[in-house]
Amino acid sequence: MKKSPKTTPDTFADSALAATPERERRQRVQSATTAVVLLKGLAALGGRASLTALASYVNESPAKVHRYMVSLMEESLVAQQPLTQMYVLGPECLAIGLAAMRIVDPIREAEPSLVLLRETLEVTCFVAVMGNRGPTIVRFEEPGLPVTVNVRVGSVMSVLWSATGRVFLGLLDESRIRAMAEHELQHAPADLRDQLDHDDPIGALKSEVQSTRCAAVKDTNLKGISAVSAPLFDFNGRLCGTLTALGATGGFDSSLDAPIAAAVRREAQVISARLGFAG
Repeated sequence: MKKSPKTTPDTFADSALAATPERERRQRVQSATTAVVLLKGLAALGGRASLTALASYVNESPAKVHRYMVSLMEESLVAQQPLTQMYVLGPECLAIGLAAMRIVDPIREAEPSLVLLRETLEVTCFVAVMGNRGPTIVRFEEPGLPVTVNVRVGSVMSVLWSATGRVFLGLLDESRIRAMAEHELQHAPADLRDQLDHDDPIGALKSEVQSTRCAAVKDTNLKGISAVSAPLFDFNGRLCGTLTALGATGGFDSSLDAPIAAAVRREAQVISARLGFAG
């Protein structure tokens, strides 16, 4: 007699799924989708909302939303405040969020945007973080016909004369960055100093970056090279890096309202969103 195949937990689950009517399986998927929509809606409303507000936001009836909220509360994904009766994201959502934040990596999250900028704009681009010696390149991408520059992964950028450094100077409030800028200003040639505000050169640069959330340079850090840089923010809203594109000045429009700057700002926002920044 032919023996029946041994049933393992996986084959048992597969058999049970196969025996489940198609309609029931679709209902389960739809229920899971609705639950996710409600959790995302609650997060979009600030993590706290009344039944009426949440139902209105997701365009569902309050009765239906209430049924799902009961199930989500049983799994600790949602809680209800006793006094206000408002729904809030529960401790399991917090655990999921913390797990996601622990594994997030600015360099990894920036790679798709670096490749996109390289291929669509045909420019050199990189990500930099603040290191012990200053803004330091940690990821570098070049187009098929790269511009010859003497910067690579590990290169430390000027705080005053590079677009990358100016973003850090403007948005990262640290005394050591100010000290770096003052040292560079003191030792800079006269032609570079003349490009800055005469009354408060460092303060004027900081104000400009803070108002535009971007920085651009032309023939300052490297002769014949222009660059545009935008900030990367983490889930706390803290500056954690910069995204920079650079190219030969003759064919690179570094104006802050030009397509290159718009693309760099857009991809910087995409990367920041991947890092958990909700601003």
